[in-house]
Amino acid sequence: MKNIFLIISVFVTLQVKAQTPKFQGQPPIKIINTESKPIQTQWKGTSTFKDSDIVFSNDFVGARLNGIVKRNDSTYTALITSENTPINISPWYAFKVWATEKKSINVVLTYQETVKHRYYPKLSSDGVHWSSLDSINYTEYEKGDADFGPGALPLYVKIRLEIGPDTLWVSGQELETSSRVFTWADSLSQKPFVQTRSIGKSEQGRDLNLLTVGDPESKNMLIVISRQHPPEVTGYLAMKAFVENLSSDSKLARKFRKKFTTYVIPLMNPDGVDNGHWRHNAGGIDLNRDWANFNQPETQAVKEFMQNKINETQGKFYFGIDFHSTWDDIYYTVDPKLKGNMPNLVYDWLDAIKKRIDGYDPNIKSNDKIQPTTVSRNYFFAAYGAEALVFEIGDNTPRPFIKEKGRISANVLMEMMLDRLKK
Repeated sequence: MKNIFLIISVFVTLQVKAQTPKFQGQPPIKIINTESKPIQTQWKGTSTFKDSDIVFSNDFVGARLNGIVKRNDSTYTALITSENTPINISPWYAFKVWATEKKSINVVLTYQETVKHRYYPKLSSDGVHWSSLDSINYTEYEKGDADFGPGALPLYVKIRLEIGPDTLWVSGQELETSSRVFTWADSLSQKPFVQTRSIGKSEQGRDLNLLTVGDPESKNMLIVISRQHPPEVTGYLAMKAFVENLSSDSKLARKFRKKFTTYVIPLMNPDGVDNGHWRHNAGGIDLNRDWANFNQPETQAVKEFMQNKINETQGKFYFGIDFHSTWDDIYYTVDPKLKGNMPNLVYDWLDAIKKRIDGYDPNIKSNDKIQPTTVSRNYFFAAYGAEALVFEIGDNTPRPFIKEKGRISANVLMEMMLDRLKK
């Protein structure tokens, strides 16, 4: 009998150790001064080298390449630095490279002091269609042994590239600039029940575009935002799938739009995205720390829009969601003991999603500290009673799964909100 218990104990121990480690979430949010501060403007142009036909360029929207040097005929070292400091470790890079003749080269990606490499390289021949670099052409150096976060990252990496007369694009994630985001929004607005308009301007004068999905006079409302942080493309991709399903021609979506209207700001930080920033807007501030003081024009515009909409309709925001990217998929929620306009909606929704996706166990981290609001989730809940959360997608989450999560999440939410509105 003792032997049997020993065998079972060893088996259980091995099973526990074999489980995939679970991301524990980010540390508590720090309150910061959100008054504008200087940023370093990136020099734009092409870089060439003596006795070489190779050209590097950062002369395009969304680029980030702060310096490049030739070490030998086949190896080049790139320097990637942030718009200002202090800053989250999310070093964005994007550049083009070509040569007169076909050849293989190595590019070593390095960063400013205390910063490590985060985003796995993506390649493109046109800046639109992307694929991940083959792992045999990717080498990490001085990698940490943690499961998540900066402690899991390498200090720098070397990538091997096949180049030639045709331009090769290299980027930390797919390049989703403001023009591409607005083109997507414009395509949705061809539908008769979708409208698009600007609700304000960014620090550098770019439009903050809003999509209205449904009747703009409806009293039952949802708010959706994305890309407060420029490199967080996976969160944006989830938002696209989510909104596309709310805007679809399905029977469920048509029924939902008769009762609820969804307002979407797909690109909160157009300046940061188009300037290739790591984290901040053109005012040098993390926008998702400015939902208490509203010192930045982007957060001001959303605040004014929501206030005006409440005044116009005398209605309610029932749901608010902010799409982001981080080390692994996780949902940052408001503690269920705090009740909004549809109590327990978020937790029941996540539980239903779990049942719809085979083998999926949502990683949830709740928070009961809503004041000061500081971040969008807290503001949506505290100011309007919207059942709110941050929907985070891992940097390396497979793209097909991102679309699946976005689609299923939208469908489950529509079913649940329609059912609760009846009660």
